[in-house]
Amino acid sequence: MPVRLMHTMLRVMDLQRSLDFYVGRLGMRLLRSTDYPNGRFTNTFVGFEDEERGTVLELTHNWDRTEPYEHGTAWGHLAFGVSSLRECVERLRAAGVPVVREPGPMSGGTREIAFVLDPGGYRVELLESVVEDA
Repeated sequence: MPVRLMHTMLRVMDLQRSLDFYVGRLGMRLLRSTDYPNGRFTNTFVGFEDEERGTVLELTHNWDRTEPYEHGTAWGHLAFGVSSLRECVERLRAAGVPVVREPGPMSGGTREIAFVLDPGGYRVELLESVVEDA
């Protein structure tokens, strides 16, 4: 039986822009990056904790891809806990990150959430949590 979720993988068009967002803007750490020349791709892992202790994000960059990826109708979003939702949203907005849903109560609930877009157009939910802000 599985014991924990290891990682989630996103395919990215521009690895450096994605790292600028996840590491530079959200405060994740670059854990490792490996080029696979025979397969013509790079796998890069980022996270708030080491892979042995926490779930991480795998960013896969296929070197020869020229067309943007389709996100599909089953895709939802990634979610990150922040200590101050409004401060985090304003800091991201000031850095040029698109805010696609302003902070406010979730539909049918009272919990405050917001959504931003990463460089590949993936939706990223931000919600207040007890964790340190990125």
